Amino acid sequence: MNVIVYSLLVPFVVTFIAPFLRPKAATVLSFLSFIVPFFVTLWALLTGQSFELPIMDLGKPIGEFYLFADPISNAFGLTICLVSAMVALYSLPYMMHRFEEMRDEIEDPVREFRKYILLFDLYAVSMLWLVYSGNLILLYIFLEISLLASFLLIYKYGYGNRQWVATLYFVWTHIAGVLTLIGFLLIAFQNSTLALKSITTVGFLAWLLIFVGMVVKLPGLGPHIWLPWAHAEAPTPVSALLSPLTVGLAGYVLLRIYLVSPWFIQHFRNIIIAYGIITSLYAGFSVFKQTDYKRLLAYSTVSQMGYMLIALCLGSYGVLGVIIQYISHAFGKSILFMTAGGIIALYHGLRDVNRMGGLHEYIPTIANAALIGFMNLSGILAVGMFGEFFILRGIVDTYGLNLNLILAIVAVFIISGWYSFYTMKRIFYGTPKDMERPKMSRLLDVPLYVIGVISIAFIFPPLATFFLKSLKIAVLGGVMP
Repeated sequence: MNVIVYSLLVPFVVTFIAPFLRPKAATVLSFLSFIVPFFVTLWALLTGQSFELPIMDLGKPIGEFYLFADPISNAFGLTICLVSAMVALYSLPYMMHRFEEMRDEIEDPVREFRKYILLFDLYAVSMLWLVYSGNLILLYIFLEISLLASFLLIYKYGYGNRQWVATLYFVWTHIAGVLTLIGFLLIAFQNSTLALKSITTVGFLAWLLIFVGMVVKLPGLGPHIWLPWAHAEAPTPVSALLSPLTVGLAGYVLLRIYLVSPWFIQHFRNIIIAYGIITSLYAGFSVFKQTDYKRLLAYSTVSQMGYMLIALCLGSYGVLGVIIQYISHAFGKSILFMTAGGIIALYHGLRDVNRMGGLHEYIPTIANAALIGFMNLSGILAVGMFGEFFILRGIVDTYGLNLNLILAIVAVFIISGWYSFYTMKRIFYGTPKDMERPKMSRLLDVPLYVIGVISIAFIFPPLATFFLKSLKIAVLGGVMP
């Protein structure tokens, strides 16, 4: 069996072992279970590895269940593994702090952590297996598992009116899921299979339902109303997975359907790009109005998801932009949500940006990590640089030197940098407030730097050389399975 498959089995098995361990041991084991496949998928990506593993054939109209890997799967997979591993470490001090806040509801923090780590690992594993699923129904199953696990995490451990927020999240994401499932079933009856390698056509109604469902999940402007609530009130480790990984996987689903049958995106390209630009600009300007740090980051996520919609419409170079934008956003936003959680844990639930300012004086390691996170979102000296380059290259290849469109895309890039460094100034610089320098667990800052260092390493040889070469061969060389 392929080494990638063995590595994928590690976190799956650990998911059901970790809940029987003490919190520290469970945390370390969960971390190791994701860091192992991270290195394997990184090696697979850099060397252009691929595989296909049959599981079973269910016959028409479902077709063959199988797992597969290509550079696209490996790029998404290594991102999920790295972020999940670092957030698992971060979870130990953060969730023990959260359980202390919930002491009136929780009798035994150790027992509660065991429940948490089961749901956390199940959530992360389902996202990981989703990107290696070769059948759309198998993909949908893992999508639903991830939604149920994240719903329970918000419902049990979130903030504010967490039950209402969790229900809101559940309803909206399942609207997205049902629309997508109906689209998949239409594909099944059109092609007598849902195996990605065997699908030859995707009709208008199927494409429309899948596209609308994934726009709700991304989310784009309009359906975005659920996301600020969910991201703001989720326990921060869940926010650090939900925003960077889960919502971006809607882009992965659209990308896989596009690679099978691109006609829908090509036909409605202008409308989708306009919608993506409006989404990015509206959400980007909305960031300036937010006073809750986590809610602010949620609007930033909506803005960044507009990038993915734009990139999806820009041919082969746009495909590269989608992949790299997912990686960049995942790295940057996971860091930023963990900085928000660090402030919450260290300063008794502090989330109001108006009460912050000058925090670099008291928590410099978290402040500097936030800078790296915002660099990723802005495409400055981090892997996001390549994403923005390929989006611009895709614009030129698709539309030529269309000055108005190029300026609109540049405006989208500028707004990200603008709100990023404006937020840095509001929270971490300026006149320090009357606070104390807290004692903190290294697990609240070291995982952020691991992600940050890797996000920067991706722009330098030899990592950047092999990384870009592998993706270019897969996308531009037409070797997609």
